[in-house]
Amino acid sequence: MSPSGRVRWAVLTAVLALLLAPLAGTAAAADKPSVKLSKSQGGTGSSITVSGDGWRGRALLMILVCGQAVPSRGVPGGTNSCANADGRAVTTDSKGRFSRKLPVAEPPVPCPCVVHVATVTGAKAEADAIFQVAGHAVEPLPAETDGGRLSVLTDTRLDGSGGLLTWFGAPPARTLVFTVGNVGTSAVKNPVFQVGTAHGVFAPQWEEQQWRGTIQPGRKARLELPVELTGGAHGAYTVSLKYGGKVLAEQPWDVGRPWGVTLFWILVCLVVPAALFRIGMAVVDRVRPRPAGGIRHRGLRLPELALRLPGLKPSTAAHAATPASTLPWFTPDADPGAAGGRLSAPHDDSPTSPTTPTREGSP
Repeated sequence: MSPSGRVRWAVLTAVLALLLAPLAGTAAAADKPSVKLSKSQGGTGSSITVSGDGWRGRALLMILVCGQAVPSRGVPGGTNSCANADGRAVTTDSKGRFSRKLPVAEPPVPCPCVVHVATVTGAKAEADAIFQVAGHAVEPLPAETDGGRLSVLTDTRLDGSGGLLTWFGAPPARTLVFTVGNVGTSAVKNPVFQVGTAHGVFAPQWEEQQWRGTIQPGRKARLELPVELTGGAHGAYTVSLKYGGKVLAEQPWDVGRPWGVTLFWILVCLVVPAALFRIGMAVVDRVRPRPAGGIRHRGLRLPELALRLPGLKPSTAAHAATPASTLPWFTPDADPGAAGGRLSAPHDDSPTSPTTPTREGSP
């Protein structure tokens, strides 16, 4: 290639780089979730419009006003420092965008405040925007310590499974397993973590868990902390891990329904009515009046009773057991056997027969 051709190629390459640089910066920015507010300040009772871009498509997000937080440090106190009762949920579109109105409410802790947006399910993502709640107290943020600091190095997981007792409503229990590393300059001894469990979009309930041991600077350790829910709990839960006022990790937990409890109540609804019916029938059988003669026959017919009498022969018992039935048109006077002793049909020599020949000369 000639020198002039090399110069032209270098100039063309530089021009293309300048033209593509803004596009590359825009694409990189789009990969990171962002939040924008219609107003940077508002009083209690008003509302603002929160919009965002760069989120995962069709993702469920939670929007909250949180105190004691800045975008550079996030929300160290977790959702306990947010106005959870006035939060709003929104679902992004297919391009990862959203827009939602949010009522302004005072968080439970002083400002500086932010509008905190975070994913509810799926891969964890969050973003903050500075917001000032008019009339709310403002206090400086607590200073960050330069000592030992723990950071989660691996994804958290829940070990364990439910048993037969859990199927019948016993409290579900798991073990939260994760690996942390000390990224500070001093050792961390017997760290105290906070493990929170949240059902759906509600705020987590925190419980302190202490790990016995020492993590030296630059070292890591594998930790296991027990997690337990209330009896009969079921549905979508989220287990959160917090240390030093900052949420380190979140792990979803889908708890199955205790079908044994449902089966128990179905059996109760079937067995109790049947037992009451049997008791009622027994009471009715006891209190109903006796038949004439004072003998009550319980499932024993008269022929069977006669056959079981000890003084009767089988033939006599059979005759005694067979009730005498008389047809209504037969009476003792009209019985043909009583008159002539014959039960045969009439013959031709009957005097009343119209076919009997008469003799000549007879009167």
